[in-house]
Amino acid sequence: MVQLQLPDGFIHPLSPAGRQAPHAAFCWLRDNAPLFFDRSSGMYYVTDHASVAQVLRDRRFSAALGQRDRGQLLPPLMLNADPPEHQRLRAPGRLLLGPNAVTGHLRQIGVETGQLLDGLVAGREAEAAADLAVPFATLALATVLRIPPDERAAFAALASRASVNLNPLARPAAARAGRRASGLLASYLEAITSREVAAGGSSPLADLARDGRLSRVELLGVLSLTVIGGFEPLAALVGNALAWLLWRPEAMDQLRSADVATAERAVDELLRLESPVPFVSRVSTEPVTLPTGQIPAGARVLAMLAAANRDPAVFDRPDDLVLDRAPSPQLAFGGGAHFCLAAPLVRGSAAVLLTGLLRRFPGLRPAPDERPVWADSLIPRRVLRLRMLLTDHG
Repeated sequence: MVQLQLPDGFIHPLSPAGRQAPHAAFCWLRDNAPLFFDRSSGMYYVTDHASVAQVLRDRRFSAALGQRDRGQLLPPLMLNADPPEHQRLRAPGRLLLGPNAVTGHLRQIGVETGQLLDGLVAGREAEAAADLAVPFATLALATVLRIPPDERAAFAALASRASVNLNPLARPAAARAGRRASGLLASYLEAITSREVAAGGSSPLADLARDGRLSRVELLGVLSLTVIGGFEPLAALVGNALAWLLWRPEAMDQLRSADVATAERAVDELLRLESPVPFVSRVSTEPVTLPTGQIPAGARVLAMLAAANRDPAVFDRPDDLVLDRAPSPQLAFGGGAHFCLAAPLVRGSAAVLLTGLLRRFPGLRPAPDERPVWADSLIPRRVLRLRMLLTDHG
């Protein structure tokens, strides 16, 4: 492990100022101290791609201990379980988010995305988060969870409140409110699941509920994680992507004409550049040697996905948007046993929205004098406000 004095003017990437623009700090750490012990937090920061990838895949780094270390009492979730318990909880989730289910979800999401875009008016301004990203995340999760249109506004509000649980630096009052919202969300998810099963039809949600491999509490854990782990990160992906695209007309032209596979690669590239989940937490269960040094047993480790995703040892032109980058071993979806189960849904649905938006409004551009305003949150990293001008001519 490299021991260096941080340079004058270094802005800690997790500080309030650093959250607004963390990449300069990530770059300095990756170049100068890719395995860095942060004395203020007692954590090891891992920033190079090879080491982060190892942390994600090596079973000597415990996700269960990494989540428990946050000091929250969490229900049984894939997020806070290690193998083999993790696989037991994850396997039934494929009924809801596996390839067969995602094909049907994307078909319906495509229809509803078209309706969402129908509601945007050419010649007017729109706000990326409020008018596009949040409604899109709502319809995507509502499709997966079979939430009827008249319940979606209340669902979105509840999902937003429960999503505070993503932020490890949430203030105590906000964290308590988030936990209360999570309880209400679980009750709502139980109600809609019971309603779906009682209807007697076949759907991915009903198939999961009838599967029998999970207890009631574990089933609600899978569904709650789908919402809390998906709602704000999916909305953040859309806003963050537009923060990159709106100032790059050539990239928008390229994406506008892209086929499905190319559009999904573009989503991967946009996630590489601006990951809604910039790091994950682990605890080492024994000493581990990484490419950049030694981690002792019992160490708290932050695997910095956002830093690894711009490692010049892996990515040519790491700070540039290269929409057709291939291959792209980006780590925004994690890796190893905890690779995001919903990754195909995220890639496919975001590709549908972004290509649909650019084709509907070929002259899309930022509002005059506009710059993205970033939210003061660690997870998800997201654009808080971004005005854009909708035009139907180039």
